[in-house]
Amino acid sequence: MRLMGLTRQRMLALAEARDRRYDGRFLTGVLSTGIFCLPSCAARKPRPENVRFFFSPEAAGGAGLRACQRCRPDLFYARRDPDLEAMESLVAAMRREPESFLDVEAAARAAGFGRSKLHRLARRYYHSSPAALLQAARVARARELLLTSNLRILDVGFEAGYESDSAFHENFLRAGGLAPGAYREMTRGGAFVLQLPADFNAAATWRHLGRDPDSVAERVAGSRRAWRVFRHGSSRTAVELERRGSQLRVRLLGGRAPSPAAMAALHDQVWRWLGLGLEPRAFERRAARREGWAALVARRRGLRIPQTPTVFEGLVWAIVGQQVHLAFAYRLRRRLIELCGPATAEGLRAHPTAREVAALDYADLRARQFSRRKAEYVIDAARLAAAGHLELEELVRKSAPRAAAALEELRGVGEWTVQYVLMRACGFADCVPAGDAGLVSALSRFHALEARPDAAATRRMMEPLAPHRSLATAHLWASLDSREGDAA
Repeated sequence: MRLMGLTRQRMLALAEARDRRYDGRFLTGVLSTGIFCLPSCAARKPRPENVRFFFSPEAAGGAGLRACQRCRPDLFYARRDPDLEAMESLVAAMRREPESFLDVEAAARAAGFGRSKLHRLARRYYHSSPAALLQAARVARARELLLTSNLRILDVGFEAGYESDSAFHENFLRAGGLAPGAYREMTRGGAFVLQLPADFNAAATWRHLGRDPDSVAERVAGSRRAWRVFRHGSSRTAVELERRGSQLRVRLLGGRAPSPAAMAALHDQVWRWLGLGLEPRAFERRAARREGWAALVARRRGLRIPQTPTVFEGLVWAIVGQQVHLAFAYRLRRRLIELCGPATAEGLRAHPTAREVAALDYADLRARQFSRRKAEYVIDAARLAAAGHLELEELVRKSAPRAAAALEELRGVGEWTVQYVLMRACGFADCVPAGDAGLVSALSRFHALEARPDAAATRRMMEPLAPHRSLATAHLWASLDSREGDAA
C-alpha cells in the first residue's frame, strides 16, 4: 500500500515515532476503537493489524471512523487549534493588562483551563511556564511605563501588577540586569551597568561571541571585553562591553546618545546577545538526574545560548550556514556585511538591515561565492521583510507554532533552518535543529553510536530533555569544541 508516496511500513514507523512533521500528510485510523488520529497523537499506539491509513478526514469518516478527541485531527485539517487560540488569547490579555492577573490561578481561570493543562499548553506553545509568561508581561509593561511616563517607580510597579515594591525590584532586575530606576536613567543616554546572573558562564559566552576571529561586525578581547554595533531603525550605536566580576559595563562609543526608544532597544539587544534571556538552572537540575547528562552539563554550568540581536540577522546567518562548513559560512557572512553593512568610526561594520540587503542584486552575492540559491534565499527574505510582508522581529512575541509557520512560508527554509532561527534568534527553549551536522556528531559520540542518527532518531534521543532541548543542543554542540565553547 502506498499513500502520498509513503509505504504502509513507513507510515507505521512515523506514527510510532509520533512525528509531528507528518501531521496533515496522512491519518491513522484504528479499526478496533473506531477513531482516526494525527500521526503525532499521544494516545496509546494500536496493534498494526488494526491500523488503516487515510489522507483526509472525509475519507476516514467515510470508513465509519470518528475524530480522536485527544489530537483533534478534524480541527487540524480545518487549520484550527482551539487550545493554541485560547493560549494566544490569554497571553495577549496578560500583555495588555498584566495587572488584571493576580497569579497563575487567575490566568487558568481566565483561560478556562485547569492549572495542569495551562502548564502543558504554555510549554508546548510558548516553551515557557505560565508564571514566566506573566512575569514577562509585567516587566514589559513596567518598561513601557518607565520609558513613556513620569510615574513614581513604586507606582509603575503597582500599574504593572506587582503587589510589593520588593517583588517588583527583584523580578525587574532579574529580567534585565537593571533596577527600575537605573532602567529609566539608562534610556536617557550614556553608559549603563548590567548586573550579571551569579551563574553566568563568561568564558563560554565570550568564546561564542568571538568564534569568528576575522569578523568585521564584532571584536572580542579575552573573556572580558567585546565591541559591537547595534541597530534600531535607521540608527546604529557602537558599544564596548566590559565585564568586571558580576557586572557588565556598556559604554557607547562616539556620537550623541540615541533616542530613549533606541536605548531601550540597545539594552534588549545586549541582553539577547549575551544569551541572558534563557535561564539554565531548571535544565541543569533535570540533566543532573539523567545518566550521562550530569557529567556533560557539570563541565559547563551556566552555559547559555547567545542570541542574534535581531531576528533578521539570525535568519540570514541560518540561510548562509545551510549545508556549508562553518569556516566558509563565516566567510560568506563577512562578505555580506562588507558589501552593505554601514561602516563606523570605530572600525566595525553594522550588520545590514533587511532594507539594505533587499537593495542588492543576486549577482552581488554570486560574485562573493554565494551559490545561486543561497543568494536568492537571502535577498528574497530581505525583500519580504523590507516590504512589511514578513514581520520578523514580531516572531519573538508569537507562539512557537505561529513563528514556525511564518518561517516555513519562506523559500529555502526547511525544518533545520526553522528550528535554528527559533532557538538562536527568537529565544524559544525547546527546539531541536534535527539534521544539524554538529548535533548529529555530538549525539553519536555521546551515545557511542555505530551509525549516525537521522532526523527522526535525533528527535527521539532529544525527547527526554524536553522542555529544555535548546539548552541540551547547546551543551552537545559545546562538547565538540576543543575550546569548550559553542560549535554553531
